Amino acid sequence: METRNKDGAWPSARPQATSGASEEGEDFQGQPGICGLTNLGNTCFMNSALQCLSNVPQLTEYFLQNRYLEELNLSNPLGMKGEIAEAYADLVKQAWSGHHRSIVPYVFKTKVSHFASQFLGYQLHDSQELLSFLLDGLHEDLNRVKKKEYVKLCDAAGRPDQEVAQEAWQNHKRWNDSVIVDTFHGLFKSTLVCPECGNVSVTFDPFCYLSVPLPVSHKRVMEIFFVSMDPRRKPEQHQLLVPKKGKISDLCVALAKHTGVSPERMMVADVFSHRFYKIYQVEESLSSILDRDDIFIYEVSGRAAGGENSREDVVLPVYLRERTPARDYKGSYYGLMLFGHPLLVSVPRDRLSWDALYHILLYRLSRYVTRPSWDDEEDGDEKDLEGKDSLPQPGHGSGGSSQDPGLEQAGSSSGVVSGSPGPVDTSPGPSHWPQRVRHKHLFTLQRVNSNGTSDRSTFNEDTQAQPYIAIDWEPEMKKRYYDEVEAEGYVKHNCVGYMLKKAPVQLQECIELFTTVETLEKENPWYCPTCKQHQPATKKLDLWMLPETLIIHLKRFSYTTFSREKLDTLVEFPIRDLDFSEFVIKPQDNLAPELYKYDLIAVSNHYGGLRDGHYTTFACNKDSGQWHYFDDNSVLPVTENQIESKAAYVLFYQRQDVARRLQPQAGSLNPLASSACDAPPKSGFMDVN
Repeated sequence: METRNKDGAWPSARPQATSGASEEGEDFQGQPGICGLTNLGNTCFMNSALQCLSNVPQLTEYFLQNRYLEELNLSNPLGMKGEIAEAYADLVKQAWSGHHRSIVPYVFKTKVSHFASQFLGYQLHDSQELLSFLLDGLHEDLNRVKKKEYVKLCDAAGRPDQEVAQEAWQNHKRWNDSVIVDTFHGLFKSTLVCPECGNVSVTFDPFCYLSVPLPVSHKRVMEIFFVSMDPRRKPEQHQLLVPKKGKISDLCVALAKHTGVSPERMMVADVFSHRFYKIYQVEESLSSILDRDDIFIYEVSGRAAGGENSREDVVLPVYLRERTPARDYKGSYYGLMLFGHPLLVSVPRDRLSWDALYHILLYRLSRYVTRPSWDDEEDGDEKDLEGKDSLPQPGHGSGGSSQDPGLEQAGSSSGVVSGSPGPVDTSPGPSHWPQRVRHKHLFTLQRVNSNGTSDRSTFNEDTQAQPYIAIDWEPEMKKRYYDEVEAEGYVKHNCVGYMLKKAPVQLQECIELFTTVETLEKENPWYCPTCKQHQPATKKLDLWMLPETLIIHLKRFSYTTFSREKLDTLVEFPIRDLDFSEFVIKPQDNLAPELYKYDLIAVSNHYGGLRDGHYTTFACNKDSGQWHYFDDNSVLPVTENQIESKAAYVLFYQRQDVARRLQPQAGSLNPLASSACDAPPKSGFMDVN
């Protein structure tokens, strides 16, 4: 945390900090390259990318030996007038001087924000996105091609791959020739096939890094609460394994295996703030349900309209509300606050009366609502209520109207707010709810809208709309007869705690998935020159030529229409001897197998979720061969067995022939240095959790 000075300035902006150096100065002497970077405010993503790039040996030597000064391209319209290259060079020189424990990358951050507005400010960004910008910016600032000639791109047209690939690489070098191209650029073979005419298009395209997908499970674990029709049973918490692209019906089928209740007798709802945010239909997609949603599945009777003598039930959404005194100019207004969990209650259509509904709801709430003694004196048996005070069916007529005095006289004694309509028949036509006077009830009932409010000025009287019922409690009655602790109680099914085990994924699997044939999406079709129209062609990418330093970006962030998630799958990657010989389709030189084998030199880690998180780095020092953990301005030594984790996001690999070529340079500085960064463990290692 940084505290602003009294004069309004930030300490990190003071003159001695803008140079990027910390306060140690020339008196401190440490290991070159073992230098932290101060977090300026959510700049851990930048620090992580810089530490990875700083530990690429040939690139760092290029800047330390000032070779970049001869190649600065100040006239390149695509570049940054050499400012990014100079700012990065200054940072590298300070980090590798050995005179600083940490430095403040303020100047570099300012330059990045100036040329890339997306990084302006202090929001958290993606380390891979910054790395992509930085590599492109360094390339353009150091591009040796001052005058770019016109290059005509040609398709393979049946020519041999080697000829087409060589032509593509030469054309690329005519426009792009820098230390970044020498170090990080490779070549793809891209094959597109038209599904209509079968036309095959082969091109060779350069790349700077590989963005490889992770094998994604087609299942997901969803947590739900099951509410039985039996009022004695508490709600049950379940964890269900369902298809990611499944439907609501799949969720019900999965729950049926746990409960024995038929899927046809289930209704799924999203409950939010004591009300139904949404009641789902069985054909709706599960992708619209997020992991953080509170999903309740209610058991209902399942009796739908059938023959003339069949018994049809109506499912009523029921809310719980408590009256709270409030002031208005008449002094008669009472506020109503929702509380508890709403219910979905099945009510026989031939018993749609306020009196019958009161006893049905009292029965459903009996686990946590104490029945008063005066109710026992009444004929509370629900069987006796059939045929009494029922709703006249449309077309049969009834002796009343909306002005029926019976409705007005019922008042609070019947549990109905005066003048408010009751549950309605969903068939066309008016509905009337005859009442009978009863003793004092625990609560009153009122028809409300889906939000749980009953504002008559905005209430829709459409009889086709889904009726909602509110149970209104007086504070004193609620305190005496409503057990809040019992109402909130639930039990966990023995399936809770089950986690979908994610088997570790090998890095080679991700690369193989990257080279698998895929069909282009409808939003991104390919224009077939033979058909003269856009087609959803099949596309296949193959590796033709690999660079000296290979950057592999693991695509951990998944974005769909309804959801965003981070894949925390453990990807197992080798520290050394990563063999690409089976993936490179270019004819290989069997006498030089090291051209296809790579050793790990750096890892950018991401901890946390999509909207927040923290970036750190594991990197192997080119001089000592020792691995270190860089966490902003903190740097600590680690062992190799701590490098592999679920947080690994961007991997940096160096080709073995390059490591052997650079070994004499490292050996002159430290005879104990190893080309594969495999120095034996020493004392003082940290434990990275």
